[in-house]
Amino acid sequence: MHIIIDGYNVIGILHKDMEKARDEFIGLLMGYKKSGHHDITVIFDGYKSGAGVEQTIVRGGIKVIYSRLGERADDVIKRVVSSEKKEWIVVSDDRAIINHAWASNSIPIPSERFYEIASREAKQTNQNLSMESADEFLDKAEEDEFGNAPSQKGNPLKLSKKQRAVRRVMGKL
Repeated sequence: MHIIIDGYNVIGILHKDMEKARDEFIGLLMGYKKSGHHDITVIFDGYKSGAGVEQTIVRGGIKVIYSRLGERADDVIKRVVSSEKKEWIVVSDDRAIINHAWASNSIPIPSERFYEIASREAKQTNQNLSMESADEFLDKAEEDEFGNAPSQKGNPLKLSKKQRAVRRVMGKL
């Protein structure tokens, strides 16, 4: 599996020392990578303070991309997911990214949930994970902008196709 992460969406932007926060997060991802067999790409937004060109580095097996000045990380994520025809796990809470992931046959995962999993797995490799927050995430993601959930057709006891896809991917993380 290939994981692409909206870096600032996971760590937030309210840190006094953003460089330290990014380094700690990349360190966490390196620990997580040791416990799994996933290719990990993390994208950080250079929209306001980035370089004139997109920068890509590899640290501890983690591919880190800094978007160029004037380009949002969301745009880079969409471009990578669309251009590289792989099965992606997309880590973001941004609705536009979530919708693009589903449209590109990729599976979106909530940032907070991924951070919890990565933190646990970086410390210990064999941990049973609850799927409840994935279901809550799907319920929220499937609501329209007014908070209305779509009516479900078919067997009410059977999980939706999206719910089954998220469960399958969460089990692989």
